[in-house]
Amino acid sequence: MNKVFLAALPVIRKIEDAGFKAYFVGGAVRDFLLEREIHDVDIATSATPFEIKDIFSSTVDVGIDHGTILVLYKGQSFEVTTFRSESNYKDFRRPDTVTFIRSLQEDLKRRDFTINAMAMDAAGNIIDPFNGKADLDHKLIKTVGEAKERFQEDALRLMRAIRFISQLGFSLDKKTHAELANHAHLLEHIAIERISAEMGKLLNGKHNEQALFLALNTNLYSFWPSLFNERELIKSLLELPIRQLNEVEMWVLSLYYSNTNQPVDLLKRWKLPVRKIKLILHSLSILNWRLNNKWSDYQLYSSGIDAAIIVERVFKTIQKEPINDIHTEIERRFNELPIVSRSDLAVSGKDLLGWIQKPAGPWMKGLISNIEEAILNKEISNDKMEIRRWVESCQNPSENS
Repeated sequence: MNKVFLAALPVIRKIEDAGFKAYFVGGAVRDFLLEREIHDVDIATSATPFEIKDIFSSTVDVGIDHGTILVLYKGQSFEVTTFRSESNYKDFRRPDTVTFIRSLQEDLKRRDFTINAMAMDAAGNIIDPFNGKADLDHKLIKTVGEAKERFQEDALRLMRAIRFISQLGFSLDKKTHAELANHAHLLEHIAIERISAEMGKLLNGKHNEQALFLALNTNLYSFWPSLFNERELIKSLLELPIRQLNEVEMWVLSLYYSNTNQPVDLLKRWKLPVRKIKLILHSLSILNWRLNNKWSDYQLYSSGIDAAIIVERVFKTIQKEPINDIHTEIERRFNELPIVSRSDLAVSGKDLLGWIQKPAGPWMKGLISNIEEAILNKEISNDKMEIRRWVESCQNPSENS
């Protein structure tokens, strides 16, 4: 049994010792069968939340109304959720009624896809009432029960379906495909934040081109917030080897092909984190430069290693070239630079003030940039006295003000 399961096994045993059923469920079981990396596990149980709180001395009510308790046990935390049924879904996302039950099969019945509707007991036996293992073997994404009902219950499942295709390289079951196309419009009822989270995983997937093709084929793309709702853009992306790119690189590439003059607005509509937006925009501006230039040491330095790697990977993708060694090559060049950050400079602003009898001001930032460029262009070395002589030899340093 996988070490992640073994770490949670004492929790399963303790619940069983108290007279209840408990199983590993969901994505961890799926990934175990696919021999994919498992990061955490979910436990489902016949015990109610209050019975779980009686069994364990340290718990947190993270979602008690929906049956979920966080169990803190021997220095680790585990989510334990009571078997439940759901009904009367409102706004195509959340159930009005959640009922705690004692049946594992009824609990698995409410799940989205057969590959996620399997459980594993403490002995490693797989419980598979909806033939999820067979669908794994056949590389199929298939809803549990009627696809129409599953998508009407929770329209986010539309995004989850194609996200799993991107991550796993599977195909949609015929009926699931038809109902996804029929219900694509329901995505309008889902919060942008939830769509964006799924989109990030989709773009990161090793089969992102397959997922985007399906979004195009089912018209799901037309209900996305911006950028990726452009048919011609997606068609352009599908002509490139995009499966070699990650999420941020895909955003950069897509903005480049969109020819938009409002990239900030497009990214904000997707509710992306500010830090990610800044990295995407920074990389996009460098990409536009890179398309007509080769890397100089100064441009590499001023770009920063993260953005430089992103830009070069996107650049090679536009050229339809492989990107296998780019990370290593950019890292090698970056590490060979005489300075890799401003903190590496042998001089400080205080030194400049001592050399140039002038009040502190914006001129200092400009002069430091000039010093950096001179060092990176190998005009001078990163030596304090040599830098001073270079500064003093400049005819008129005040021009940097």
